[in-house]
Amino acid sequence: WLLQVDRLKIDGRLAAGLLVNLAASICIVFLNKWLYVRLGFPNLSLTLVHFALTWLGLYACQALGAFAPKRLRARQVLPLALSFCGFVVFTNLSLQSNTIGTYQLAKAMTTPAIVLIQSVAYGKSFPLRIKLTLLPITLGVFLNSYYDVKFSPAGMVFAALGVLVTSLYQVWVGAKQHELQVNSMQLLYYQAPMSSAVLLCIIPFFEPVFGEGGIFGPWTLSAVIMVLLSGVIAFMVNLSIYWIIGNTSPVTYNMFGHFKFCITLLGGCLLFKDPLSVNQGLGILCTLLGILAYTHFKLSEQEGSKSKLAQRP
Repeated sequence: WLLQVDRLKIDGRLAAGLLVNLAASICIVFLNKWLYVRLGFPNLSLTLVHFALTWLGLYACQALGAFAPKRLRARQVLPLALSFCGFVVFTNLSLQSNTIGTYQLAKAMTTPAIVLIQSVAYGKSFPLRIKLTLLPITLGVFLNSYYDVKFSPAGMVFAALGVLVTSLYQVWVGAKQHELQVNSMQLLYYQAPMSSAVLLCIIPFFEPVFGEGGIFGPWTLSAVIMVLLSGVIAFMVNLSIYWIIGNTSPVTYNMFGHFKFCITLLGGCLLFKDPLSVNQGLGILCTLLGILAYTHFKLSEQEGSKSKLAQRP
């Protein structure tokens, strides 16, 4: 009986963690889009708020013993901090300029970009079946973007830059974690304040600071609350991702990610009246099938590696 009670508690915590991640991941996309479309809140300034609140949240977590910070030199983290700024800023600009469907599908191009970077720059080889799954992903993103009635050349440029910088960041994060022997939260604990400082220096050259449209402009109380809420949700997204990965299998996390992908696309159509043509629907389906196939093959590959290690004497 006690074992059943313990199992129920574990399942309850897992369900709560998945629900928090689902709600936070979807809310952050729609809330940011609302801040851009309805309030016209400046992009870099919103990113600065996200970085600052993420660092404050991580500071509270380490103070409560959730993780132990590891001392790192500034020059070790600076390249990551710069790429961290770039990928969040360009991703948010993509969200600001594109429909949610195009924004969400463009993010799927990160997978082919990472494979390309690792193949060209790091000499890593990938099985043919993995490479083949990248074709429907790329084709699906192209179909959706080409037939998007709200097509924006600037939006496509921001989406492409977002994919490129995000891919570089993810590759560098993996390399830096291995090189410095730190986990994601320890690295982010140093990245977030450094990225905030970089943006603080850049913002005056691209966005107003005071007055109409500036971060310290005459915003209403409700607007300030929504911006701060966006920052808190951004922190919750990061924290819940680490918790889910640490407490579930990769299959659970990846399948849950595909579910969020579909919900976000549907929400964009319902909440922001983003039109969706038949060809766009085919593009979305094509991309989703490619992502599912890629995930299946990668997880099979990981399981095969674990089995080989377990069989060694």
